[in-house]
Amino acid sequence: MNIPARLLQDLQQVKGFNEEAFIAAHQQPAVTSVRLHPVKHSKAFAANEQVPWCSEGRYLNERPVFTLDPLYHAGAYYVQEASSMFLQQVLKETVSDNNNLRVLDLCAAPGGKSTLLASFLGPDSLLISNEVIRTRASILEENMTRWGYMNTWVTSNDPRDLARLTGYFDVIVVDAPCSGSGLFRKDARALDEWSEANVQLCSQRQQRILADVWPALKEDGVLIYATCSYSPQEDEQILDWLATELDVTGIKVSSNAEWGVVETTSGRGLHGYRFSPDKVKGEGFFIAALRKTSAADSMRPVRYKTLHDKKAHQQSSYLLHTDFLCLQADKESYHAINPIHEADWHQLQGKVYLRKTGVQLGIPTAKDWLPAHDVALSINRSASLPSIELSKEQALKFLRKEDFDLPTANKGWFLLTYNGLGLGWIKSLGNRFNNYLPKHWRIRMEIPDADWE
Repeated sequence: MNIPARLLQDLQQVKGFNEEAFIAAHQQPAVTSVRLHPVKHSKAFAANEQVPWCSEGRYLNERPVFTLDPLYHAGAYYVQEASSMFLQQVLKETVSDNNNLRVLDLCAAPGGKSTLLASFLGPDSLLISNEVIRTRASILEENMTRWGYMNTWVTSNDPRDLARLTGYFDVIVVDAPCSGSGLFRKDARALDEWSEANVQLCSQRQQRILADVWPALKEDGVLIYATCSYSPQEDEQILDWLATELDVTGIKVSSNAEWGVVETTSGRGLHGYRFSPDKVKGEGFFIAALRKTSAADSMRPVRYKTLHDKKAHQQSSYLLHTDFLCLQADKESYHAINPIHEADWHQLQGKVYLRKTGVQLGIPTAKDWLPAHDVALSINRSASLPSIELSKEQALKFLRKEDFDLPTANKGWFLLTYNGLGLGWIKSLGNRFNNYLPKHWRIRMEIPDADWE
């Protein structure tokens, strides 16, 4: 791998940079890591080496084909780059209480940081995971559905649209679009596409994104800024731009010296944290936390009439083990939200595009309730739902929407599980069953014979 000479030149000014070690590390393969679900316990990777700055992070000795693991589809873990899991350490150091927070993950797709945030936040907090590009928002929605939390909502808005939510968020995470040099080992395209011009373009875009969303952060709120770029123009220099253009103070985050994380300081004295594969077991990453010191306008509370549908709630209440409000998502389908978040729903739905709110419940029919796929993956699903445990072969055939044999079952809806974790729904007709896995969730790749067991 030939690292661009201009990038190496720019990095000479970075604290702790060792060109020889940096180049040597980039001749090695990328590290594979996952983050375990804190509620959906399984045996998957639990005994593997822990990522030192993330309690649920685990290193893998090799990269398996995750598509062929039913536990991946059940949301037992999320495949995430280890360095970016440092977000957990930043949250622990900057947020004193994880309850009753309003948090925005601004550039959220595909969902690594959003699923980590969901795991960190208490149930009365609300996470808004936003992705402006609609195709990427679909991937984000799928991953948040797999993670299964009711207090995570997905939006698809431009940052300037979210500025309408003045003073609403306690924490905003901006994992900004960047030139991607930190991913050279993972993605050959990042190396092919790197250029000085793109670094400058990304720096300008990062400034615009931060300026646009700034009004939505409340006074004393925390901004967490991150990139997967090594370039100071996208890292420390952005911190200096923030200090110049906006009212912020830096937040120092503690780090064990053995971890290999390099603490840098911008020209205006703001702390940033750099990750490089010659120093950590992970890829290139930068993260910093800042606190907003200027006053922020607050949105006026909205007056509303509850939209809780009591009849639909009565029909669907057996699906979940927790209290919820049943709101109509469109003409037919319904979704469940935490009752404490109803005011948030009314405030947000008039200002931004809410793509997914809470847990999709499904649709009432003439004879019964047609449960949504979300329920099967929800951490709030009822333990008393009729279910059938599958073998790996059965689970993969279900996920491919292929025919397979099941134990004789009564007629009706059944939740299919693997290692006790929900995969999806079937409706048994007695002598056969219908597979209700959404078509776009289906495994399309061919499965080698060795992977059926």
